[in-house]
Amino acid sequence: MKGGPGRLGGVSSSSSSLIQCVSSALIFVTPYSEEQIYGSMGVYEEKKETCGTICLKYLLFSFNFLFWLAGGAVMAVGVWTLVEKSDYISLLSSKTYAASAYILVLAGAIVMVTGVLGCCATFKEQRRLLRVYFVLLLCIFLLEILAGILAYIYYQQLNEELKQNLRETMTQKYKQSSHEHITRAVDKLQQEFKCCGSNRSTDWEESVWIRSSDAQGRKVPDSCCKTLTDLCGLRDHPSNIYKVEGGCITKLEKFILDHLKIIGAVGVGVACVQVIGMVFTCCLYRSLKAEPY
Repeated sequence: MKGGPGRLGGVSSSSSSLIQCVSSALIFVTPYSEEQIYGSMGVYEEKKETCGTICLKYLLFSFNFLFWLAGGAVMAVGVWTLVEKSDYISLLSSKTYAASAYILVLAGAIVMVTGVLGCCATFKEQRRLLRVYFVLLLCIFLLEILAGILAYIYYQQLNEELKQNLRETMTQKYKQSSHEHITRAVDKLQQEFKCCGSNRSTDWEESVWIRSSDAQGRKVPDSCCKTLTDLCGLRDHPSNIYKVEGGCITKLEKFILDHLKIIGAVGVGVACVQVIGMVFTCCLYRSLKAEPY
């Protein structure tokens, strides 16, 4: 019996050293913390959380990819509105329509940058990056809601603005020096929409240019003609020029209203999708441990 306790103490000491070696090796080669390895229940719970975190990461990554594509689409709509339809924008006294398009371009650019940042934040699992990502999402959300609201407000005001300003713009600025962009816009408007004059073709009788010698006796601009040739505006007969009920106002109003609907729908639609992204971000943020400082 002598030496029994010593032998037991030796065995106990050896076992303790072995356990420490094994646990140290496990801590080194596995992604789990010391607390996870030592507590069996802790291991099970942490694995569950890790699986949830992985799912959230891939969901958020997929969302960011789609979000990046949506940003490109938003920016494309804004750029298309400003570039392709810039002539018509010059006929509007209010800058709300153009402002909505500029907001979409800005929001689209930020969305694309944010999408890349979101992917980095997701896979690096950095809470600070996730916070920045969430704030950017919130800013874009507010920008797009603002674009949608502006589009809706202008939608309500458009008819009155066109009635008040289009006729004056066409009769007072057409073919006048320093207003070449107005001349291009009016000619394009009348040719594309097959109309003549703001309300009717006789509106051109009040035109500063038509009353001048520069018009060479034309009764309407050549762009009113069904077949565009030089001096075709000398004859204002219905067989020669476009005579549309409501004139160019109704055509331009319909065109702008359709585009305002697109701008508003794109802005509000992407904003609603962002809410999902913000929810995913919050969930991933909460699932990650606080960063050591």
